[in-house]
Amino acid sequence: MKLFAFTESRYFGQKVADALGVTLAAHEERDFEDGEHKARPLESVRGADVFVIQSLHGDNPMSPNDKLCRLLFFVATLREHGARRVHVVAPYLAYARKDRQTKARDPVTTRYLAQLMEAVGADTVMTIDVHNIVAFQNAHRCRTVHLDTRLPFSARAKELIGDANVVVASPDPGGVKRAQLFRETFEAHLRRPIGSAFMEKRRSAGIVSGTHLAGDVDEATVLIIDDLISSGGTMARAAEACRQYGAHKVYAFAAHGLFTGDAAQVLAQDCLERIFVADTVPPFRLGPPAAEKVEVISVAPLFAEAIRRLARDGSLVELLGPTA
Repeated sequence: MKLFAFTESRYFGQKVADALGVTLAAHEERDFEDGEHKARPLESVRGADVFVIQSLHGDNPMSPNDKLCRLLFFVATLREHGARRVHVVAPYLAYARKDRQTKARDPVTTRYLAQLMEAVGADTVMTIDVHNIVAFQNAHRCRTVHLDTRLPFSARAKELIGDANVVVASPDPGGVKRAQLFRETFEAHLRRPIGSAFMEKRRSAGIVSGTHLAGDVDEATVLIIDDLISSGGTMARAAEACRQYGAHKVYAFAAHGLFTGDAAQVLAQDCLERIFVADTVPPFRLGPPAAEKVEVISVAPLFAEAIRRLARDGSLVELLGPTA
């Protein structure tokens, strides 16, 4: 087995390598004056099971497109030089939100991304907490491994709540299934029933509306579960509604903290006690006071175990958890 991590994802790749007890494989990345790029392995990959870590979030100066292009070329290069299998490990998978046509002549970018992965010879695409797991799995013809944050998030949530009355909430109707699965996992941890709620949400032309909250949150500690936080507006709306309906405390849990636009100001509001995210995207865009509310929970050990089992053709069932 060989494990590569691009420069932009080396912070995560090193944690995965440490958990596996291996050394990151050596490679070269070279930028040219005209903006083109070359990446190549500096050791033989012939006959090897190769894992390539690249989180496809945008940062300064690279966009998701830059990172994706480099990843695709590198996968093709590994194939060119005899790798037996190539597994893409994308802790944050770009374009996963555009999985259906919502307006006339819309793209379905999730499918196009899958076609690109297939074209360069990826055997597996591994990620965590995509926006729509069904769309992700159906878009790919290669093997998909979809991890989730339920276990690491549940362990941290248990430390927070003590004996408090707990409600697990979704910030929109589309995330009800995700919140339900988390609630079931968390109930098993607590060994007692947990309430549920969800927030009404409509989006058109980038404008979000809807004010109704379904579920009883009065005097409860509410855990709002989502796949990602971008501008923070959806999470803040749900938290404010929970407070208005009598919630004692509100915590936010989301795998991917993108924190774009005015997220720092939006998430600094008093309606949210704390915000928990995984380390798939470093929270580099947040400054105080919002940054002081954010706690990062590492999912590198989870990825490491999935990689170990894939390399040994072992079972992933215990890691994937129930999906229904």
